[in-house]
This record gives sequence, structure tokens and C-alpha cells, in this order.
Amino acid sequence: MELVRGEDRVTLQPGQPAPPFDLPDADLNIVNLDMFRNHQNVVLYFYPRDDTPGCTMEAIDFSELEGAFSRLHTVVLGVSMDDCMAHGAFRDKHGLCVQLLADPDGEVCQLYGVLQEKEFDGRKKRGIVRSTFIIDRRGVLRHALYGVAPRGHAAEVLNMVKGLGKCK
Repeated sequence: MELVRGEDRVTLQPGQPAPPFDLPDADLNIVNLDMFRNHQNVVLYFYPRDDTPGCTMEAIDFSELEGAFSRLHTVVLGVSMDDCMAHGAFRDKHGLCVQLLADPDGEVCQLYGVLQEKEFDGRKKRGIVRSTFIIDRRGVLRHALYGVAPRGHAAEVLNMVKGLGKCK
């Protein structure tokens, strides 16, 4: 897989095969990319932390558009480094219907190049940069969006997914 190196992380590019993953969801069911191959497109979005304002806004927006994504044969999966229990509480508190996947060790976050060093209160810490990947039914990255803003992002992504049908 060809990766482009940023300052301290790799950056995936459209046209590449999406890195495979096996992650548990909030109900401890294992989800992997191959489950969707030849059946559904995948929107894989990475977010910093459950139940924070921006992450909550983004998850609610994706959940509200679930029907529209489903009509386009697309599943939406959210990934953070929170554990399955935190995901379950977050989902239940806000009535989310997107599937939330736990990557507590950050292995999949590293594969997708979404971990970066940030400074909090004068200390450096690695954290997730909010990012979204649109993967077609063949498992190919069609869009790799790093550093996105949560407000209006789900609608933007829906429009990009609509465009998948127009491209061969």
C-alpha cells in the first residue's frame, strides 16, 4: 500500500485499497471491512472522543441521515479509541443508530493515519484528528478527508456518496 507521509503520520490517498480492520462495536460484535465487500459502500469516520460536543454533533448528524445512506447502499461506521462500554453509553444516551467501533490501542487509527500529536495544557499527547474515509463496494478508497469540521460534515459526505454512482 502506498502511503504519503505527513509531518508525523501517514496519509491515505483515493484509489488505494482501504486498510483492513477487525474492531468490536458497542455490542461486542466484531466488524470488519470484508463484511461489506461487493454489497455496500462504507463511510468510516474517526472522531476524538465519545460524548464531547463536536463528536456528539457529528454522530447525531450521521444518525439522522442513516436512511439516506442506506438507500445508497452505504453503511456508516464511527471509530474512536474509546472502549465498547463507552460507545454503548454514548449510543444509548443520544439515540445514535450509527455503528460505533472501538480501537482502544489505536492500531486502526494508525493504519488510516488519523493519529497525530497534539498539545493539551502544555503536554504533548497523541490523539485522533477528525477524519472520514469513503470506501466503495470493492474496498477502494474513493475519498480521504483529514481534519474535517463536525458541523455539516455528514451532509457533505452524503453528497460525496451520491457521486459514487456516477463514477465507474
